Amino acid sequence: MKAGRTGLFFAALSGALALAVLFSLTQGAYPIPLGTQLRILTGRLAPGSPEADIILRLRLPRVLAAVLVGGALSVAGVVFQGLFRNPLAEPYTLGVSGGAAVAVAAALFFLPAAGWSLLPLFGLLGAWLAVFIAYSIARRRKILKVAYLLLVGVMVSFISSSLISLFLAITPLSQFRTVIFWAMGSLEGVGGAMLGVTAVFILPCVLLAWSRAWVLNALVLGEEGAASLGIELEKEKRILFFIGSALAGAAVAAAGIIGFVGLIVPHFLRLGLGRDHRFLVPASFLAGALFLLLCDLGARRLLSPLELPVGVVTGIVGGLGFILLLSRSRKE
Repeated sequence: MKAGRTGLFFAALSGALALAVLFSLTQGAYPIPLGTQLRILTGRLAPGSPEADIILRLRLPRVLAAVLVGGALSVAGVVFQGLFRNPLAEPYTLGVSGGAAVAVAAALFFLPAAGWSLLPLFGLLGAWLAVFIAYSIARRRKILKVAYLLLVGVMVSFISSSLISLFLAITPLSQFRTVIFWAMGSLEGVGGAMLGVTAVFILPCVLLAWSRAWVLNALVLGEEGAASLGIELEKEKRILFFIGSALAGAAVAAAGIIGFVGLIVPHFLRLGLGRDHRFLVPASFLAGALFLLLCDLGARRLLSPLELPVGVVTGIVGGLGFILLLSRSRKE
């Protein structure tokens, strides 16, 4: 894509995200006009008013969480797809999201007094543990083979899924709705403290992923081609693997298991941007944020006043989008 068109693409994507944020803040059981919302955000309306409390304490943290989690999952998908040179790769195929989910589910069950703000820490620990298990097993072959690592990750993911089902089966009835909504993917419980912790994990990792764009571009040539360019391949693969794992772990801890964001968003972006990761990584963050924000808006409004887990909406929309992509590729 030419420079002018790339700039226009980013401007349109950023503008769409900003409009989606503003529109999402107006929606809910208690509609708040856009003018009132802007007065709240600019400090011209007293913080103690009911409208200000709704915007600042409930809706704004949720909207920002959708931006962070959607962007993190999408960038993690780009990183893993570039690392494995496989368009079907995403955090879940490596067991990373499953490991994070098991750790958070265990924290909710055994340490209910720990508080939601600490869950990103448990999610990150679970993600790193899953990474360590998969990496250690794959590394026993001396060379980190991508196909073997992917196979180990799938097995870790299956085991994690079974452990999550176990925690759900023994969760007390008083906590069941909270845990099941989190397991299905939900932004409902994200508060200010948890949002801050999540941002501390996600934003630096996104910048770090962007800084490795040149490595991802080199990997398009294959491992031998990348090595011929003087890249320390094993070291860079470890760095990319851990970046993607940290992004996925923090996202899962904040919002639970949300599928298809890291799979479908990078696919559609490559159709317009190509495979240059210097543009693909930042575009993935913006597009993933927009995608999850719109899905969360649909989760809140489709069956109002009943609220759906956002993971249900992303699964339906992402699944249909992926089928559309498959149909198009077969025709071509």
